[in-house]
Amino acid sequence: MSDEKNDYSAKDIKILEGLEGVRKRPAMYIGSTGKEGLHHMIYEVVDNSVDECLAGVCNYICVSINKDGSVTIEDNGRGMPVDIHPVYKKPAMEIIVTKLHAGGKFDNKAYAVSGGLHGVGISVVAALSKKMNVEVYKDGKIYSQNYKIGKPIDKVHVIGKCDKSKTGTKVSFFPDDKIFSTTEFDYNTLATRFKEICFLNAGLRIIFKDEKKGKKEDFHYAGGLREFIQWLNRTKSVLHKPIYFKRQQGKVIVELVIQYNDSYNENIHGFVNTINTIEGGTHVAGFKSALTRVINDYANKKGILKNEKLQGDDVREGLTAIISLRLPEPQFEGQTKTKLGNSEIKGIVDSLATTALSEYFEENPAVAKKIAQKSAAALKARKAAKKAKELVRRKSAFGSSGLPGKLADCSSRKKDKTELYIVEGQSAGGTAKGARDKEFQAILPLKGKILNVEKSNPAKALSSEEIANLITAIGTGVGDNFDISKLRYNKIIIMADADVDGQHIKTLLLTLFYRYVPQLIEEGHIFVAVAPLYKIRKGTKDYYAYTEEERKKLIDKLGKVEVSRFKGLGEMNDSQLWNTTMNPKTRILKQVSVEDAVEADETFSVLMGDAVAPRRKFIDENAKEAVLDL
Repeated sequence: MSDEKNDYSAKDIKILEGLEGVRKRPAMYIGSTGKEGLHHMIYEVVDNSVDECLAGVCNYICVSINKDGSVTIEDNGRGMPVDIHPVYKKPAMEIIVTKLHAGGKFDNKAYAVSGGLHGVGISVVAALSKKMNVEVYKDGKIYSQNYKIGKPIDKVHVIGKCDKSKTGTKVSFFPDDKIFSTTEFDYNTLATRFKEICFLNAGLRIIFKDEKKGKKEDFHYAGGLREFIQWLNRTKSVLHKPIYFKRQQGKVIVELVIQYNDSYNENIHGFVNTINTIEGGTHVAGFKSALTRVINDYANKKGILKNEKLQGDDVREGLTAIISLRLPEPQFEGQTKTKLGNSEIKGIVDSLATTALSEYFEENPAVAKKIAQKSAAALKARKAAKKAKELVRRKSAFGSSGLPGKLADCSSRKKDKTELYIVEGQSAGGTAKGARDKEFQAILPLKGKILNVEKSNPAKALSSEEIANLITAIGTGVGDNFDISKLRYNKIIIMADADVDGQHIKTLLLTLFYRYVPQLIEEGHIFVAVAPLYKIRKGTKDYYAYTEEERKKLIDKLGKVEVSRFKGLGEMNDSQLWNTTMNPKTRILKQVSVEDAVEADETFSVLMGDAVAPRRKFIDENAKEAVLDL
């Protein structure tokens, strides 16, 4: 090693003062610097207001996306304290906003239960905002302070008077466009989250306004979780009324509602202090364990099963469940709070849910019998599907045996560098095979549109030749056989035509991935290739436009030109497809992710399910966003 590399001393140690560390590594605190992290900024502030609701001192929150791009969140809680801190000798409000790990949620006095536990939420938002203002309504006065990238630019001062009965906090911030790749908020994503919050906190009202789009919604649900599950299942045929209970052990409060429908999918949504734990955790594990045990016991006792045992997948087929916890000291995995880690919670939830469900089954034998019979039918279907699943298992991680004959595999064995392009049709498949880099790009052409798995049971879906070929090529298997270590390609890329048929094929494939191998989406392995709409030739040079707006800009820039419209990938020659869609240096790939499981499940159910009325409503509401392809 060189002397330069060996020279590591005190001068190499950099201390990031104040909130500099947040700006240096923002993804550590908000998950990403893309749209997900941008939305998380709002969630952090709203969660603080929800904590006031959990403390019983707030029942109103207003969220506004303003025309100038800023966001304002106002509540009628107690208002941040503004008196002088005994140690720091500054107003508490300033300390809360500008210092990490400063807040009232560490001693369980000001907040017995809260979602914002780490004391970093509001300060992270301040650090990642180019401008921010906080107003506090307290004791008949309005206190205010302004900040720039987390630093106060004036002192806490009184800007006016208010009614003495008025209390609360108002936060306005401009996300820093130097940090975020986009500062455009998605209305539907935010609306879904606020709807969830109000379902989980019966009686809380959230007014959500988007001044840019002229939209406004008022969320308020007196029925709480019962209304929540009815809303989730509104596009499905349900087997019974919601089963609801609320139990407490020590300081842990467990609220649970379940309802079965006639679909083949399971939908379990876990929340802790109203935080959506999209990766589950010990509370969800405890509930699953209890449900499997109780249904097995009942089915055996009533003779519905004959020397057989139901597995978890059997009892959760067609299940929608919401489990909401309130506990003083949740241990989340990471600042973004996507998974609960408290080991003691599994046993608590298991015990409470077992008792409550057993009592319900004894008191409601007709419903219990329906559920047990559905689970028994699922067991039979699982056995039928087992052979189909065996067909799509890989014999070895990288061997050629058992692979689909029409798969044009790549030569590299370095999985982290490899890509699988899924292409519809022999014509596009032939072009893709000619265009690809054989070293790291594999091509799997599909014959026509794959089966809509939303309307098919697992045995039928996995017996489909095209689906079996696809799962075999990917290598992970599905269900109990799923093993991420056997994934053969780091990137799985859907490459479809840029027309209506192509979009339908893309949706069918995404439905398959979401329902059968959701782990691939969660781990960031699924992508969609963006194909160009137009080729624009100026002299001997070609340009490509991926949107109508790009086409107009190029024509304005280049003057009179020759424009050709790509209807399908098969129309391109090898070099065109490589340059526009497959070359890592020039292509555009969209990574598929699930920001909100509730919203994702609803969208797939509406678009791909049996119910026609909700799909017609969806089309009516979103038709104005569509672009007519002439």
